[in-house]
Amino acid sequence: MPEGHTIHRLADDHAERFAGRTVELSSPQGRFADGAKLLDGEVMVGAEAHGKHLFLEFPGERWIHVHLGLAGIFRFGAFADGVDEPGPIEGVVRLRMVGDRVWSDLRGPNQCRIVTRTEKDAVHARLGPDPLRADADPAEAWARITKSTKPIAELLMDQKVLAGVGNVYRAEALFRAGLDPHQPGRTVTRATWDDIWDDLVELMAEGVRVNRIDTVRPEHTPEAMGREPRKDDHGGEVYVYRRTGMPCLICDTEVRIEELAGRNLFWCPTCQPKTAA
Repeated sequence: MPEGHTIHRLADDHAERFAGRTVELSSPQGRFADGAKLLDGEVMVGAEAHGKHLFLEFPGERWIHVHLGLAGIFRFGAFADGVDEPGPIEGVVRLRMVGDRVWSDLRGPNQCRIVTRTEKDAVHARLGPDPLRADADPAEAWARITKSTKPIAELLMDQKVLAGVGNVYRAEALFRAGLDPHQPGRTVTRATWDDIWDDLVELMAEGVRVNRIDTVRPEHTPEAMGREPRKDDHGGEVYVYRRTGMPCLICDTEVRIEELAGRNLFWCPTCQPKTAA
């Protein structure tokens, strides 16, 4: 499932291409036909993201609310020179948006629906603060973390606690903080939480900028260490994510993996030592 930086990047991409312009909407698949018909020919006002939720705004306080889920994907394109129509439909397209010689296709989302202000507000209300939003308050996440006995690694993946953080940012932020992922939330200090939050703000903003997740510090890049670049469909340079059995880039201890709350957890037992009870 895409992490929050991807959704914010999609919001920026849609705003750049369509905001302030009249758009044509259709649903080649048919599952969003009524919604597309309702907003077809309207001006797209803007786009925003909260965690893994994307909102495309239209007049009259109406939004297309998209959650990509595990299989959802957007594809963008532009009209070819001398051609007055968008590219061909590829695959099962839930929503096609056509603007001024540009278009986007949405395939396979978990959710694509029109919502009102009240419905949109309800989505925001059930989500924790998003490190990429200017209105985010890290104290809201801290209030939930400090009351919980759940492992901090589980809490960071709970979208009610913190919105937008997925498995990669979870593993990498905890490694960079030197924090045992199994440590109960209520035993994490406020100073440590503030450091994790600030780190996520910086890392995820960089993720939006370069459109991938890179978490290693300058001294641990392939160029600095004289090592081969990471080869993985994730694409970025990381410390522990999907590096099971490989030596830690800092201490050479084998990176470990276990299942926690249904997701794979990666960590280094040396760089992230257990805390005394």
